[in-house]
Amino acid sequence: MTIPRLLVVDDDTELRQMLTQVLQQNGCIALPATNEAEIGKHLSSGRIDLILLDVMLGDENGVEICARLRSEQSVPIIMISALSTDSDRMAGYAVGADDYIAKPFNTELLLARIRAVLARARRTSSLVYRRHKATFHFAGWVYDSKRDEVLSPDGYQVSLSRRETALLQALLANAHIPLTRAEIAEALDVTGEAETSSDAQGRAIDVLVGRLRAKIEKDPKSPEMLRTERGVGYVFAVDVTAEDR
Repeated sequence: MTIPRLLVVDDDTELRQMLTQVLQQNGCIALPATNEAEIGKHLSSGRIDLILLDVMLGDENGVEICARLRSEQSVPIIMISALSTDSDRMAGYAVGADDYIAKPFNTELLLARIRAVLARARRTSSLVYRRHKATFHFAGWVYDSKRDEVLSPDGYQVSLSRRETALLQALLANAHIPLTRAEIAEALDVTGEAETSSDAQGRAIDVLVGRLRAKIEKDPKSPEMLRTERGVGYVFAVDVTAEDR
């Protein structure tokens, strides 16, 4: 199971540290931030599954930050604020917040709301991904998800197995984002199979990556697209564009 990576954005040092500690104690990776610039740095440097965003951040306004994030990001956002009127809540929802929690709050309730938003985001992403039909372009290659066809830069159709296709789909949906072997296994929906130890899953993913490299890389031993990310897993290191159908 992938460990959720949460970004805690609050300029109150004591509250930020408390939230970070609570989240870490409950199986999450919690990263602290105090302003919009730090949010941007975290988003550009790695996967963020959810943002806890305070409304009042010194000279910055969390509602305005949420609006700007939502115009560029689909990451779930829970707003936290001492402002608890209906109009305050509606302002948060109007700019795309997934939930709005008023201070002071019970930490167990906050954790429950976080779990609910994460679960909803996973289900929504899964459904949208499976229903969405598009043609993906990457490094001269074309993947037509409607026809389930892969064409090389020379125009030759390359045959992929069901599992290789699923791996390619996961990579295309997460270009330039380092993925752990556990995340790839989850995306391929192999976590429910009989052999589920992390070591066995890791070996299976490594073998699968090797097979896909052999079909799409010019030199599988020195890959340019599907690269190994040391200490993490793998990253699809080329730009991907999607053409809606």
